Amino acid sequence: MSKPKPNDEGHTLWGGRFSSGPDPAFWALNASLHIDQRLALHDVRGTAAWVRALARAGVLTPQERDALLAGLERIADEFRAGAFAFTASDEDIHTAIERRLKELVGPPALKVHTGRSRNDQVVTAFRLWLRDAIDALDRLLRDLQAALLERAEADFPHLMPGYTHLQQAQPILLSHWWLAHFWPLHRDRQRLAQLRTRVDVLPLGSAALAGTTVPIDRTALAADLGFRSLSPNSWDAVSNRDFAAEFLFWAALLGVHLSRLAEGVILFTTREFGFFTLSDAFSSGSSLMPQKKNPDGFELARGKSGALLAALTGLLTTLKALPSAYDKDLQEDKAPVFRAFDELRALLPVLAGSLRTLTVHPDRMQAALDPDTLATDLADYLVEKGVPFREAHHIVGQVVQRAARLGRPITQWAVEDFRAVHPAFGPDVHQALDPQRAVARRDVVGGTAPQRVQAQMAAARQALDDPLSLVHPISQED
Repeated sequence: MSKPKPNDEGHTLWGGRFSSGPDPAFWALNASLHIDQRLALHDVRGTAAWVRALARAGVLTPQERDALLAGLERIADEFRAGAFAFTASDEDIHTAIERRLKELVGPPALKVHTGRSRNDQVVTAFRLWLRDAIDALDRLLRDLQAALLERAEADFPHLMPGYTHLQQAQPILLSHWWLAHFWPLHRDRQRLAQLRTRVDVLPLGSAALAGTTVPIDRTALAADLGFRSLSPNSWDAVSNRDFAAEFLFWAALLGVHLSRLAEGVILFTTREFGFFTLSDAFSSGSSLMPQKKNPDGFELARGKSGALLAALTGLLTTLKALPSAYDKDLQEDKAPVFRAFDELRALLPVLAGSLRTLTVHPDRMQAALDPDTLATDLADYLVEKGVPFREAHHIVGQVVQRAARLGRPITQWAVEDFRAVHPAFGPDVHQALDPQRAVARRDVVGGTAPQRVQAQMAAARQALDDPLSLVHPISQED
């Protein structure tokens, strides 16, 4: 971008104090047009509301108001059509819009900035943009939740090994596993809805830091822009970027949840597990090895979680020691938020499509169940026979150890083999060694028993459209 003319009115918002134009290197560093262009329509909207507020305050005549609003609408149309022409003197999107408004309307455009600072103008546009971004991401996140729920419903009641420490632990329903990834996303949507209320605060009217001198009706201004509340302190209003940091925290935590889901799917699509097969539409190959079918979408989900965490850390570091109401450091607030939004907007539909199109192999999951995953059920069997749990735990540990030494799984033992370890084992011991029965016995709210998972799926279906509701409020029936 070339250096602007030193006193070219309308091309910069601050040139009168200076006798010469900025150095080109400084201009390139200071300008933010390449970042904040995406705020264009939101800045136009904020400026139009400010024009109406100035008219209500008597600063603009009705004729000036109408001409400015018509000019702003034309500018909005140019942005929508991709026809807006930037110039080398446009420092940021706000400067560009004001420059174009002067070209279209003439002198009345010089009144638009009355009582307004870029400090409150920028953060207003940013909040308007983020409010829309939150709504867009909520829709995408809901669709990913729906894909997980669809999998849970379609894959009911297949069994799979459940893992702790990446070692087989107990049998569960695959539907239970899918839902284990549904509920973190439910909490993410709850947090996103709560964040939206904190974004939905009007800072406009705060001016640079002390509040505007124009008798602006901020309540009417907030209603015009659809904000639910007003910033209570003008200094805080222009310096507050909690909402940006909170959005990045939300994105980082969502990234963690997506990464955990991705890691599970990646493992289960390996030949060693073979529980799932991804569709060709959501897989890639190798430039060297013809046999490869790689889960790149899920690997990118896992990888992008690191970038989301880094964005949060970067902004918090920027904010931690700012001494003033506004410091230029705050120009760095938007880029990480925009990047996080772009990453998630691209990623979430891919994950939803991948889940909907993958193939599950129930026989592989059933065959993978190690008989030792029934050890806890065997201990519970002894408890039912009157053996204290700690003793039962020790006895079953001896059973597992002996089975490993003999090379014969406990599901193939005779009653006499069990009784050789402890006399409490009876003729009905093999009932404790049925995976289906083991799953059905986990019959508590939130457990993996089929009827409880069916209840989970019903609750999940309701939660899709009501993320702020209590998932399972306590009742007397529980």
